[in-house]
Amino acid sequence: MVLSRWEPFREIETMQRQMNRLLDQIAGPGETGDILSDRLTFVPPAEIDETPEQVTLRMEIPGISPQDLDVKVAADTVSVTGERKSEIKEEKTGMRRSEFRYGKFQRIIPLPSRIQNDKVQADFRNGVLCLTMPKAEEEKRRVVTISLPGQDQKELTGT
Repeated sequence: MVLSRWEPFREIETMQRQMNRLLDQIAGPGETGDILSDRLTFVPPAEIDETPEQVTLRMEIPGISPQDLDVKVAADTVSVTGERKSEIKEEKTGMRRSEFRYGKFQRIIPLPSRIQNDKVQADFRNGVLCLTMPKAEEEKRRVVTISLPGQDQKELTGT
């Protein structure tokens, strides 16, 4: 029986090289040569607030001008499409690293209630898009009573 010395750090390095090769095969290098950052898309974060009268959508889109955004509102969804344009200038000397995401994006957000899409108010300040969308009249008056399975059984046993 041959004994060999266990070197855990060498195994970790081997596993890291294998994972890098796998990611190279999946993504492939992009324009800047950085395998993953060129393939990942920019997805702006959003938050939705709902009141009985309206739905408010806020979306962080820093570094993009209003001219580069296309916002479409349907009765039950909001679609925001845009492009963050790169301002990278080619440098022959020195080193440059950027963690910004550039390129086109599209985000389609389903709304929790139907809205009056012809009465939407939009605001875009400091890189934050804010849409105030009044609810449709039928949504404001709509009340739904839900019957639970346990409630039906109680009514039957109580009579």
